Amino acid sequence: MRRIATAAALLVVPALLLTGCSSGSKSKSADAATPKASASAAASASASAVPVPAVVDTTEGLPTVGGTFGKDITIKLPGTKPTDKFVVHTLTEGTGATVSTSNFAVFNFTVEDWTTGKTLNTAYGKGGAPAVRKPTDTMIPALDKAVVGHKVGSRVEVVAPPGAASAQMSSSEPTGVTAKDTLVFVIDINQVVGAKDDVTGTQAASPAGMPSVVAPAGKAATFTIPDAAKKPSKLETGVLIKGTGAKVLSGQTIIVQYTGATLADGKVFDSSWKDSGAMATVIGQQQVISGWDQGLVGQTVGSRVLLSIPSTLAYGASPPANSGIAANADMVFVVDILAAA
Repeated sequence: MRRIATAAALLVVPALLLTGCSSGSKSKSADAATPKASASAAASASASAVPVPAVVDTTEGLPTVGGTFGKDITIKLPGTKPTDKFVVHTLTEGTGATVSTSNFAVFNFTVEDWTTGKTLNTAYGKGGAPAVRKPTDTMIPALDKAVVGHKVGSRVEVVAPPGAASAQMSSSEPTGVTAKDTLVFVIDINQVVGAKDDVTGTQAASPAGMPSVVAPAGKAATFTIPDAAKKPSKLETGVLIKGTGAKVLSGQTIIVQYTGATLADGKVFDSSWKDSGAMATVIGQQQVISGWDQGLVGQTVGSRVLLSIPSTLAYGASPPANSGIAANADMVFVVDILAAA
């Protein structure tokens, strides 16, 4: 049962950067969680009609990039017309883990349209935020080449002619990008999260009156449910491992491992460990069950959090079809918060 517990794997990279998305089982308002993207029939047709050019690594004629890794990016476009070459150039080589196709990556970025001279999007501006690459994402070739295969700490510049980027945009996109535009991306790769990662540290005992948890490395957790914990009157939280990272904010994308069970009997109904591993989702914005929104916002990255959730903050009388979850079921989750962007 794929992601039934937390609504769906969601698109978290800005619409400009993706040609499509993949999702798991949906619940609650998963459709509303997906940002408007250009994965339309028009975009797909455009993408298939324009071949992706071969990638080269050159400094000749490239826009000039300034700024400090992790703080800002400036792009100065040359006075010449855009090149027709698909360039992926490493400006700074990081020393961290290498991004593979099977893991998550958190990155900051700035995107400019060389054809029009407009800045289209940036993670460093007001209201900007890092993006997350998921193993299930279908990223445009420009982004795939800029992220996959590069190390954490790298800054990568990409010049993406139509076949590598803007040809895969619908001409009706709000950004105004057309199938003839050349885009310039600069990417700062901040973090890699493996699909089978979990948090580290010594697990504390559950708070009094809450279920106890056994969470073996790399496996779904199991729960022992005391009678006093079977009918919670309100959301209860316990921190089993206290992470040292930043606090999770509403509206962020979090990358997590989790196991969920029904409180009546401790029966596990879903776990990221039983599927393909960690998942990414938006938190605090009604894209997951309310017990997650209320219980995970404010926790710190690197934490293992125990959530005892009454049915009114879970699925209530309408659990997802074929989930095996009874109507009005109270739930318990243990969640490892691996990253937040």
